Amino acid sequence: MTPYVVLEDLDKHYAEGTTHRQVVLSGVSAQIDRGSLVAIRGRSGSGKSTLLNLIAGLDIPDRGSIRVGGENLHAMTDRARTLFRRRHCGFVFQFFNLIPVLTVRENVMIGLELNAFDDDTASRKTRELLATVHLADRADSFPDQLSGGEQQRVALIRALAHEPRLLLADEPTGNLDATTELEILDLIRRLPGERNTTVIIATHSELVAGHADRVLLLGSGKLTGS
Repeated sequence: MTPYVVLEDLDKHYAEGTTHRQVVLSGVSAQIDRGSLVAIRGRSGSGKSTLLNLIAGLDIPDRGSIRVGGENLHAMTDRARTLFRRRHCGFVFQFFNLIPVLTVRENVMIGLELNAFDDDTASRKTRELLATVHLADRADSFPDQLSGGEQQRVALIRALAHEPRLLLADEPTGNLDATTELEILDLIRRLPGERNTTVIIATHSELVAGHADRVLLLGSGKLTGS
């Protein structure tokens, strides 16, 4: 298989006061194949979210390089990186991050509009996506009128609406009950086969990791695994 994400010797630290550095990542390297589902496991505070942010181009490493689809993200300007992320990446957050003043339909459509889909196409795709997660009847509801599982389903299809090549999910089932967790995992598990989407999930859950093709372990700044 062809590597879609290539991490080479990444270092990342954050300053604590004026004299101390907190090392989050140290010499991290990995290759993640196109169309695979990879889980990154680690304790809270181990750097999982930081690593996802680096892969998304939301943050910049202190050393090393990140290639996504053959493109070196950190050789790009901020503007080019934003446009690349907008087109090629989808992001699912633990706390959903839906826009509370927008309806379910509007939350899904916003990503399509940012990617210059015309109104008719955006509206059609939104209807189709909501139907696939059994939320067609909630299109005009606001996020606070939905259950946690419903909000996460909306967050997932919003991230997928523009058909990104890469989906990054940060503890996407961390706030869900066991039944809803399995429903969300089933939706995510189908993505590599149905869309050839590369999926990277940061998680501490053994259940989530059990659905992955590969599991990488992050701890003490190091990434290990097969």
